[in-house]
Amino acid sequence: MTSAGLFTTDRQEPAYAGPEQVQLESWLDYHRDTLLRKCEGLTEQQLKTRSCEPSTLSLLGLVRHMAEVEAWFNDDLVAGRISGIFYTDEHPDGDFDLLEDAVVADDVSTFRRCVERSRAFCARHRDLDLVCARRRSGEEIPLRWIYLHMIEEYARHNGHADLLRERLDGATGD
Repeated sequence: MTSAGLFTTDRQEPAYAGPEQVQLESWLDYHRDTLLRKCEGLTEQQLKTRSCEPSTLSLLGLVRHMAEVEAWFNDDLVAGRISGIFYTDEHPDGDFDLLEDAVVADDVSTFRRCVERSRAFCARHRDLDLVCARRRSGEEIPLRWIYLHMIEEYARHNGHADLLRERLDGATGD
């Protein structure tokens, strides 16, 4: 059984001009949609297939991981930290490691909800200099840094996804 339709997106080219936040959001959405496109048309088993020993990297693991990482936009100083979805203190890499009983449709739905939560957060906060979090060292983390970090995080993991997809069925491309 394939995941037909589950990963469908309306990926748009990133904005080449306009306000900074519009450009950041369009690049981020481009990378979010790219990750989903890498998963399109595969079976649940293929989505759970590990890259190679000893790595636990898989396409479904990447989707689950990025759902977790979307919390960067919401771990703000007022609302507090968002709890893990797929990981726990006992299983800190649960997003990648705990796939045996994972239901792909549920995990993709969770990913999409996390993205929508992040979009809603960003729609409420238009000041890119807004301090959204602090490092343990006390250093302030502004919204602009979170956007840039998320674009980098998606881009890096989309490279992993490209290699995983090529290994599974030979498909390449962006």
